Amino acid sequence: MPPIPGAPLSDLFSHQREITLARVAPLADRLRPRTLDDFVGQEAILGPGRLLRRAIAADRVGNLILHGPPGVGKTTLARIIAGSTRAHFSSLNAVLAGVKDLRIEVDGAKERLARHGLRTTLFIDEVHRFNSAQQDALLPWVENGTLTLIGATTENPYFEVNKALVSRSRLFRLQPLEAPHLHQLLGRALRDPEVGYGDRTIVVTPKAADHLVDVAGGDARSLLNALELAVETTPAQADGRIVIDLTIAEESIQQRAVLYDKQGDAHFDTISAFIKSLRGSDPDAALFWLARMVEAGENPRFIFRRMLIAAGEDIGLADPQAVVVVEACAAAFERVGLPEGLYPLAQAALYLAGAEKSNSVLGFFDALKSVRETSRQQVPSHLRDAHRDGQAFGDGVGYRYPHAYAEHWVAQNYLPKALQGEVFWQPGNLGWEGQRRERLQQRRAAQLAAAAELAADQGDLLSSGPDDPQLERWLQRQAAAEGERLDTLRSRFWEGVSWQRTDRVLVLEARSLLWALDPLAATPEGGVVITVAQDCDRERLAAQLQILDSLSKPQLLLVPQTCPEALGTQLEAQSGDRFDWVVARQAWQGLSAAQVEHWIGVVGARLAPSGQWRLLFSSPQLGPAAGLAALLGSPQGPLGNLLDELVALERQQLELLEGSGQAAQRALNDRGWDGHGQRWQETLQLELSAALLERWLAPGSAYLGQIAALRGGPLGAEALQVLREGFSARLGQFLPQKLEHTLLIARRKAGTKAKPASKKPRPGRGS
Repeated sequence: MPPIPGAPLSDLFSHQREITLARVAPLADRLRPRTLDDFVGQEAILGPGRLLRRAIAADRVGNLILHGPPGVGKTTLARIIAGSTRAHFSSLNAVLAGVKDLRIEVDGAKERLARHGLRTTLFIDEVHRFNSAQQDALLPWVENGTLTLIGATTENPYFEVNKALVSRSRLFRLQPLEAPHLHQLLGRALRDPEVGYGDRTIVVTPKAADHLVDVAGGDARSLLNALELAVETTPAQADGRIVIDLTIAEESIQQRAVLYDKQGDAHFDTISAFIKSLRGSDPDAALFWLARMVEAGENPRFIFRRMLIAAGEDIGLADPQAVVVVEACAAAFERVGLPEGLYPLAQAALYLAGAEKSNSVLGFFDALKSVRETSRQQVPSHLRDAHRDGQAFGDGVGYRYPHAYAEHWVAQNYLPKALQGEVFWQPGNLGWEGQRRERLQQRRAAQLAAAAELAADQGDLLSSGPDDPQLERWLQRQAAAEGERLDTLRSRFWEGVSWQRTDRVLVLEARSLLWALDPLAATPEGGVVITVAQDCDRERLAAQLQILDSLSKPQLLLVPQTCPEALGTQLEAQSGDRFDWVVARQAWQGLSAAQVEHWIGVVGARLAPSGQWRLLFSSPQLGPAAGLAALLGSPQGPLGNLLDELVALERQQLELLEGSGQAAQRALNDRGWDGHGQRWQETLQLELSAALLERWLAPGSAYLGQIAALRGGPLGAEALQVLREGFSARLGQFLPQKLEHTLLIARRKAGTKAKPASKKPRPGRGS
């Protein structure tokens, strides 16, 4: 092109420089598409009808950040936008530019907007290379619309770009090009006579083309650079052809560079893939990602650190040796160095991939959350150091030394009172912790069940009260100390049982999971069905099942006390098989003898010929007033007179609790069951607290309501005050309590068949 007459000398030199650059520019640069129609790949964001394509066509491109690996078209797309917009287009490379350059662009943009009303689009390549000060300097002008920003980056903009810039931009992720796209680019380079090799006779064999495409790994620039190197370094044959065979292709693009920036996305993505492969127990994938990191030059010490974390987080107590193995392999690596140190590195990875998995140690963070959120965290007095001032303040009093008990364990509270009942560690069922899980479940179940079971022991008279979550929480904490007693009672309940793996067990009116633990573990091929009488019981059991993570989850059925036929209906819908065991504790409380007999008939019809009943009834012998009278030793005066009256009324109510067991025994005998009963007594101590006092004597409590029903009217305000003062004066002391246990065990008599259930009795409670 001839010089332009009258043009300044500087412009002439600039024009000539552009012509020279275009002629000597790399093939990859010469082949850059100029329009969207020439752009290859990225159909997800640039296909027909896509948002970005519509915005470019309408010249309504706002702030954009394009991110993706090298060679996928980020800069090319920015140039296409530049060619299609009516706005002024400027570009900077963040590697070379600084704040001064930004100010120049901003000043120019302001002048163009003020004089000509012309918008300015600023393209910043490698925008993540701008430091925070540079990005902050750009932000106000992007925010007020002086500049429209198009940024390109190989890194995740959420981590490497100012959050304010990210929030004001649309983000588009460009993916590595697929093989068909790269073959298309290769063909274009060979055919185009102006910017490619269309003016020469270039032959690329199919194997050579496949190799170039494969090793390029989705990077168009890498592909075209390799093609250019092959063409320019290969002499033409006698006929003028330049033949690129597989050998030449291999020499031109010998090895794909592993995309791995130790501070970038590829670094974090690869280590993430490695750790997730270990967690997913995939040794092949673990070795692949490990090899990728090693090949990219990752520090093996960093990999060992991450594997130590994985050994604690993802394997934990399923295999306590995992930490030991990784630590030993790390020590071996330090001793032998590279390259032999790769053996212990791979060994550690394979061990973690093959180990049983558990993340139960994450319970620590639940405990940490409770530490931060719970205000009352005083050490319980019985756990405090008694060596300094225990005698003066009672520190250490009441502590039970576990080694003095069977199995070196005793149920006692170790958490602060505000946290009693919390469960932080939930062991898995594999490996080391799986072997210890069942026993832990039994011990926890004894404590989790304590509140519900104590209520069953004492009945409404002693345990029911107003609906108060704090009081319910107190009862759970109070009853936690009953865990050892209940666990012992559970063992006696199932003493002498010979299980079959295929046995089916029906647990009636369960208030906790405690009584189902043994059959759940012993009958994996049979199954356990649990009935509950109320929705609250079903919710409690569902929560216990979740906490305990039972291996064989039972079936829960809601069967009201007054409708045993509901059991048959639900069982028919689920399974018609008979049961080998029917068990219950404290079933049918408050029902009449006729209603208990009806239950025996309905349930007995579902027992297998060799089936067995196992029913445990526990009857309290003292109510609150009787306990206080026993504590005081027959007091005199107004309190003594009032207690005498209340003790007599309590006895009437407590007799109803004894009636269920007696009615069940009579019904079993009448219906052909050969049974016997075991009886024993147990003495308990109930700590008197303000919460328990409120549970008994608050307005609307079940205790006051039943006393009122028995005496024909409520206690007067004066009598109630006397009773409250009598209890209040003994806060912190222990009320005596006695329980009488009756265990009924019954089998069908030889030669007898099950009698049909009796006609459903009229609804009603009491004898």
